Formats: sequence, C-alpha cells, structure tokens
Amino acid sequence: MKRRVLEILACPLDRYHPLDLYEFLADNETIRQGVLVCPKCSRYFPIMDEIPIMLPDEMRKEKEEMEFLQKWKQKIPEAVLKSAKPFHI
Repeated sequence: MKRRVLEILACPLDRYHPLDLYEFLADNETIRQGVLVCPKCSRYFPIMDEIPIMLPDEMRKEKEEMEFLQKWKQKIPEAVLKSAKPFHI
C-alpha cells in the first residue's frame, strides 16, 4: 500500500478518519505488512502483501487473519490483540 493512500482511507463501517497505522514491514513509499485500526469502532484491518483488507466482518477470513495476528503479535498493540473486532487472540 502506498503511503499516500492513508490520506483517503477511512473505516468502511463508520467512515472514521484518520485510521491508526502500525507498520511491520515498510520502506519510504510502501507499507508491505501492517495493520490499520479504527479508534472509533475498535476494528483492525490488516495490510497483507501491500493490500489493506478493509472488508465487512462477514466477508473476512478468520483463519487467515488469526495467522496474521499470531505472526505479528509482538508488533500489534495488546488492545488490538485482545479485544479488536472482528477477531482477536
């Protein structure tokens, strides 16, 4: 995901902007792995292979996202890991 995209991204559920960004693997222009968090509704949206996964809860893949949370749990804020929607550890 290009950094400039952050300026236009909002939570797809409540339209909150700006989202909090936690980067795990990135360079000056591109975020390859990370997570976006909506402070209003407490949802997280993973950035996997440069693509932000910003789907409604019912369209998200629990197995894939749980693997993502486990892989990056050392870099994800504890509040996100324990209580963020739609899935948490």
